[in-house]
Amino acid sequence: MTVRPAGRLRALPLRSRLALLTALAVALAVAAASAACWFVTRAQLEEERDATLRNTRLPREQVPGFVLDCVGGVDDSAVPAMGGRDTVQIVLSTGRSCSYGASPIPVRPADLAVARGALADTLHTEQAENGQEMRVYTYQQQFQQGVVGVSIARPTSEIDNSMATLAWVLLLVSGIGVIGAGAVGLWVARAGLKPVDRLTDAVEHVAATEDLTVRIPVEGEDEVARLSRSFNAMTAALASSRDRQAQLIADAGHELRTPLTSLRTNVELLARSEETGRALPPDDRRALMASVKAQMTELAALIGDLQELSRPDAVAPGPLEVVGLHEILRSALDRARLRGPELTFVTELAPWYVRAEPAGLERALVNVLDNAVKFSPPGGTVEVTLARDGTLTVRDHGPGIPADELPHVFDRFWRSPSARSLPGSGLGLSIVARTVQQSGGTVALAPAEGGGTAAVIRLPGAPAPPPQR
Repeated sequence: MTVRPAGRLRALPLRSRLALLTALAVALAVAAASAACWFVTRAQLEEERDATLRNTRLPREQVPGFVLDCVGGVDDSAVPAMGGRDTVQIVLSTGRSCSYGASPIPVRPADLAVARGALADTLHTEQAENGQEMRVYTYQQQFQQGVVGVSIARPTSEIDNSMATLAWVLLLVSGIGVIGAGAVGLWVARAGLKPVDRLTDAVEHVAATEDLTVRIPVEGEDEVARLSRSFNAMTAALASSRDRQAQLIADAGHELRTPLTSLRTNVELLARSEETGRALPPDDRRALMASVKAQMTELAALIGDLQELSRPDAVAPGPLEVVGLHEILRSALDRARLRGPELTFVTELAPWYVRAEPAGLERALVNVLDNAVKFSPPGGTVEVTLARDGTLTVRDHGPGIPADELPHVFDRFWRSPSARSLPGSGLGLSIVARTVQQSGGTVALAPAEGGGTAAVIRLPGAPAPPPQR
C-alpha cells in the first residue's frame, strides 16, 4: 500500500510537524526573498553595464586610423591589441568590419543599419567567434569621409560570475536560516505544547483510572486555556452524570424491590396452593389475582417511567410539532376520568397552540391529572382551566402539600410521607417537569386557596396551523 506524503506528515508527532512546517514556511520565504534578491541584483548589474557601454566612446582622433586600416585591408593581427577583454569593432556601410580586442563578433543587420545612418544606435547580445557571449553596443561615429558604426563589446561573464557567487552565498545563508528556523520551531513547539502535554496526561489519567475529579490548572485566555476549561467542564458534567446515574439505579432498585417482593409473595402463595392441593377461597384468590395484576401494572408503569428518564436531557423524545394544547388536554382528561370515575371534572378550556412532542406532552398532562385524582377525596372535584394566555391550572381538593415538601415534589422517586401508601413510583412529576422544560415552559405546584393543590403549567404559544381541507 502506498503511503501518501500527507499521511506520513500526520504520523509525525505534533512537535515535529510544527517544527517541520515552520522550517518549510521559512524555507519558502527565504527562497522567495533570495530569488527576488538575485533577480533584482542581476537586473541592476545588467542595467549598469548597459549604461557603461552607452557612455563608452572611441576617441574621435583614433577613428580615422581604424577606418583607414579597415578600408585598406590591414590584417587585424598587425594592429596592436586593445587591453582587457573588451572588443572594439568598426562596421563600414559596405558590410565590412574590422575587430580589435578579444575576439571578432558577428555583424547583425541592426549594426549595419547604424553604419548606414538608419539607426542612431543598437544594443544586443552576441556570441563572439571564440564562443564567448558578449554584450554589444553599436553607435554612429562621424569623421571627415563619412559615417561608420563603432561596436563596443564586453563579456557577459563578468556579471555571470558575480551572480554565481551571489547564488552560492544566498544558498548558504538560506540553508543556515532554514536549519535555525527548524531548531527554533522545535523549541517553540516544545514550549508552547507544554499545556497540551498536561491536558494529554490528564486525559490519559482519566481514561486509565476513570477518575473524573481531575482538574487542569487554567492560565491565560488563549486557545489552550479554553480547551482546559472545556475539559474541566466536561469532566465535571461527566462526574455529575455518573452520580445521577448511580443515584437513579439505587433509587430504581429500591422502588422495584417493594412490588417485586409483594409479587413474589403472592406468586409463591398461589404456587403453594397448587402444590399442596389446598384451594384458596374464591374471594381470597380473586383478591390475590387482583393484587398480582396491580403490581404488574405498577411495575410496567415504573419501567416506562425509567425509560423516559434514562434519556439525556438534551435529547428530545421526538420531533416537535405545533399542536393544540386544548385538544391534547381533552384526550388526557378522558383517560383521567377512567382512573377516577367517582370524581367530578370541571373544565374550562380555551384554544392554545404550542410547539411540543404530542405523545410526551399528553403523558405529562396525564401524570398531572393522575396526581390530582390520586389526592382527591372520594366524590371530590378536579378543576381544570386553560386560560386564553396559555396558563393551565389543575386543582384538586385534597389534603394539599406542606410548604417544606414543595421544593422536592419534582425530584425523582421523591414521595410525600402521606402518599407512601398510595400507588406510584415518585417519577410522574419528574417526567412532567422534564417534558415542560423541553417545550420551553414552566411548571409549579402550590397550595390552593381553600385547600388542595394547584399545578400551574405555562407553555409558550405557537401560531395556529392552517385549517386542513
